Amino acid sequence: MENIALIESFSEFKDDKLIDRVTLMAILEDVFRSALKKKFGDDDNFDIIVNPDKGDLEIWRNRVVVADGEVEDPNQEISLSEARKIEPDFEVGEDVSEEVKLADLGRRAILALRQNLISKIHEHDNTIIYKQFKDLVGELYTAEVHHIRHRAVILLDDEGNEIILPKDKQIPSDFFRKGDNVRGVIESVELKGAKPTILMSRSSPVFLEKLFEQEIPEVFDGLITIKKVVRIPGEKAKVAVDSYDDRIDPVGACVGMKGSRIHGIVRELGNENIDVINYTNNLQLFITRALSPARVTSIKIDEENKRAEVILKPEEVSKAIGRGGHNIRLAGQLTGYEIDVFREGAEEDVELSEFSDEIDEWIIQEFSKAGLDTAKSILEQDIDDLVKRTDLEEETIYDVIRILKEEFEE
Repeated sequence: MENIALIESFSEFKDDKLIDRVTLMAILEDVFRSALKKKFGDDDNFDIIVNPDKGDLEIWRNRVVVADGEVEDPNQEISLSEARKIEPDFEVGEDVSEEVKLADLGRRAILALRQNLISKIHEHDNTIIYKQFKDLVGELYTAEVHHIRHRAVILLDDEGNEIILPKDKQIPSDFFRKGDNVRGVIESVELKGAKPTILMSRSSPVFLEKLFEQEIPEVFDGLITIKKVVRIPGEKAKVAVDSYDDRIDPVGACVGMKGSRIHGIVRELGNENIDVINYTNNLQLFITRALSPARVTSIKIDEENKRAEVILKPEEVSKAIGRGGHNIRLAGQLTGYEIDVFREGAEEDVELSEFSDEIDEWIIQEFSKAGLDTAKSILEQDIDDLVKRTDLEEETIYDVIRILKEEFEE
């Protein structure tokens, strides 16, 4: 048959792409029917017989014999004299099947047909990859660093699939070299055009949750349930765990003897500080635990506005807030309540916003981000601590302290 290269390519596609026989035959038939429709205007009266294993292809056109001079549709009808050239004993009204050679389609049509076949095969592959990774969204996955770009790391898995790890989905301390194996969770899969875009994340709370499942047998077996995970990637995380088996200490099981179980997870996350907390339906107790390592004196809860006023001893305040305000921010995310910290005996304290005539609003905002929103909360801190916890210059902090001392301690 003509165009042997095209026919031989059937078995190549089948072997290279691992496409099942039924799917390949359907793709081939679709490609050839498109070519026939373009050439003859219709493909309803064609039979296509494909054997991709052997590389065989037969195309037959079925037409009805009509009297000479009465052919109205050359694709559907054939004159009696033409039919008798195929077989001498044909009569009017009978059906004639005639094989169509690939050469009849024309050289350009054959080249286009091959290109269309390749395109359909790739489209099929991409659909399969999309479905495969769509089922893996939220699951741990490992791939190798192939290329490092400014805004993303390009990974390849064992099957050559491209996975993108964007810069904002990495842990700040992440540093990769070509050939490194990288673990993360498949965060999303989109079919943009014909090619699936697969995104991996290492900054997602789901990544930490899946690491717990992998590293801690009781979590994997369902004996310990992870209720919620919140993270500031590379800095700090809080994980609320629970167990329906009273014999199991969920926190102890997750942390392990001297931190042996959680150590591997901490290392994977660039030494991220992980607090594992016992979950409870008792909201006051849950907020108290969430603010660990600080010791809470008392809590007043406003359920309607989802706020909690927490009273602590002065020496516990900095622990509750944490470096850069990370601890109090994560505690709020974990419990779903906005937490306001107050010091014992702070009745004489003054909100920092009261000094807005003398202190710029953006400076007040910077202190507030660090959980420092009263005069005493700032005056009780060392200058070095204030510099570390805020993005303010030392000179600016000195000016604020001077204003507070003049107004507050007069």
